[in-house]
Amino acid sequence: MILPCVHLSVQSILDCYFCVEGINGMYLANKLVDNHIKTFITYNKGQTWALLPAPATDVAGNNLHCILPFCSLHLHLEMSENPYTSGPITSKKSVPGIIVATGNIGTELSSTNLGMFITSDAGNSWRQIFDEEHNIWFLDNGGALLAVLHAATPIRHLWISLDEGKKWDRHSFSLAPLYVDGVLMEPESDNHIITFFGHFSHRSEWQLIKIDYKGLFSRRCMDGDYQTWHLHNKGELCVMGEKQIYMKRRPGNRCMLAQDYSRIYSSEPCLCTAYDFECDYGWERQADGKCSPAFWFNPNGAAKSCSTSQSFLNSTGYRKVLSNNCKEGGRNVYSPKRQPCQPRPPQGLKLSTSQGELSATVGSNVTFMIYLDNGDSQRTSIQLDFGDGIKITYSNLSRTDDGIKHIYRTTGIYRVTVTAENNQGSDSSTLFLHITSPVEGKEANLTAMVWPSHTRTLTFYWWFDNSSEPIITLEGSISYTFHREGKNKVTVQVASGGTVIQDSKVITVKEFFRSLLLSFSPALDEHNPDIPEWREDIGRVVSGVPEDQLLVSLYPGLPTTAELFILPDEHTSSEHKRNTEEALETISDIFVTALNQGLIQFELKTDIRIIVYMTQQTLAPLVDSNSIHSGSAMLMLLTVVFVGLCAFFIYKFKRKIPWIHVQTEDSHEKEPEVISTVGQNDNMSKVKLSEFPTPKELMEKELEARSRGISPPHLLLLLLLLLYY
Repeated sequence: MILPCVHLSVQSILDCYFCVEGINGMYLANKLVDNHIKTFITYNKGQTWALLPAPATDVAGNNLHCILPFCSLHLHLEMSENPYTSGPITSKKSVPGIIVATGNIGTELSSTNLGMFITSDAGNSWRQIFDEEHNIWFLDNGGALLAVLHAATPIRHLWISLDEGKKWDRHSFSLAPLYVDGVLMEPESDNHIITFFGHFSHRSEWQLIKIDYKGLFSRRCMDGDYQTWHLHNKGELCVMGEKQIYMKRRPGNRCMLAQDYSRIYSSEPCLCTAYDFECDYGWERQADGKCSPAFWFNPNGAAKSCSTSQSFLNSTGYRKVLSNNCKEGGRNVYSPKRQPCQPRPPQGLKLSTSQGELSATVGSNVTFMIYLDNGDSQRTSIQLDFGDGIKITYSNLSRTDDGIKHIYRTTGIYRVTVTAENNQGSDSSTLFLHITSPVEGKEANLTAMVWPSHTRTLTFYWWFDNSSEPIITLEGSISYTFHREGKNKVTVQVASGGTVIQDSKVITVKEFFRSLLLSFSPALDEHNPDIPEWREDIGRVVSGVPEDQLLVSLYPGLPTTAELFILPDEHTSSEHKRNTEEALETISDIFVTALNQGLIQFELKTDIRIIVYMTQQTLAPLVDSNSIHSGSAMLMLLTVVFVGLCAFFIYKFKRKIPWIHVQTEDSHEKEPEVISTVGQNDNMSKVKLSEFPTPKELMEKELEARSRGISPPHLLLLLLLLLYY
């Protein structure tokens, strides 16, 4: 009967598989098919698989009526974790073709109705030898079989077969029943001693029983005691590319095998067939057994370096299976053929930088890489235009394998173009390279808010400064690194279906700056809603004056918070960077002092004034249980009390301290007024810029105080140091 072949992939085989010893390319494996685990066999390293045929009769001689593919034999393929038991399945290299295993007959693998099964012809046919689980060992180099019942109860009998399991003789190895824990023997040895170890009861000591089974044999085997056996796969004699004939002892002959007798009698290679090959890279095995190109693979694609004066090895889709010994004929259709290279136009030209980046700094070495998917590379000329007025030409593509280096001297966006051309045609590729100044870039997070919330898919297109190509994202946030100082324009478009909206912002990038986190009196949030127009008004009030060195960023949400950025003078040269940092530090100290004293405030509406102050950021104190620091802790507490008294003193007598006296008692000038766009009634909120000192005024007060020898921040620091020490 010809069994139906089932193709398995490596992913579909379960972890239970068994490699048959002594026969190359033969495996047993369990596979999940339609929620049923079934056992399959292969003779060609997994190219084709078939179900196992069940025995015709059971151990008692009753017909089983198990017909393929609806019913078959299924085996437990797990290896034994106990080295002193045989496990559910076993085979031996000295007796190729004999496999003994635990299994069941039916539609799938089961743990019930188990029995012992044996094959003498490498899985082509099977016989049932026991209707209970047994441990099976090979004796006399595989010439005899030893079976011991696998049971939790004590036993005193063993079974031995000299005819490959057709007949079993029972022998008693112990006067009292023994709980058998394992069997010891020396494999591949002339020593015919087997040792049973176990115990008579759960409380008894270990027992060892040695058995010499040499008495089962009357003599050494002679030439007439052997017979030949042909390895085959359901009648097909060519297995793994050769016809193999094995030699084994005639079943029933009571002679001892010589340890060095040859198992393989003869081996003759067969002519190669399609099943002696596996599918080559890019090819897939079809249902008819042939290899066809996969949908993504182009079988006619030649090597990149192939020229008209060369030849290449063109695959037929087949690759010979390792360890296969088949003989290829004179005109074998499966072997790859050497073909001359045909002239082809350049196709698939690609241009990129060596690191894959599309930006570089002025003066750095940029390496361009050129790739050609198809075409006569040695007869194809390459022209590279760097976009800055410089072009170079190469006679063939192979000279560009190490990349082409170029240095850009000025900033900007350059269009770099490469063209490949031969007598069959041409191809080109382009990229845009952004050359930036060597200012160290820092990453900024940008977010586009779309209101109301949208349930459809949104596509965001981001343009940064003078970039000609957008960055496309599916989310409203992006991280971007700015590489030059100054104002950078960011434009974002949001597309949903046929609707497109756009917005732009200008981001100022500075190498040096100082920032202060600002908070406001609670009355600000009580009298005004959190809407964009009102927040813009507050932002203008906090800025105070149109100074180039002041920027304010107002954060969304309540309570209202803002960040004041103090920027360096744009006219400061790069040679005075250190002075710039000191100047920023000085201005920052002035603002900190004014904010801490509540000198910066504005009128929200009648009788409601809003004080702007710094947000205090305190850290949790470090607790040290060591008593040696208790004096320091008390000293720090006294320091805090002293600072509080100083603050009260300054507040009480601030009009008598020249440096503190910043606000004017009476303002005769007309105060500028910013009308909020919140309300539409008579009670419309008004934000007045009232008594808000400018940076210039704060600086003048600071210089005046220092001219008199009074510098409050330094004075406080000196008092703290004196008190601490």
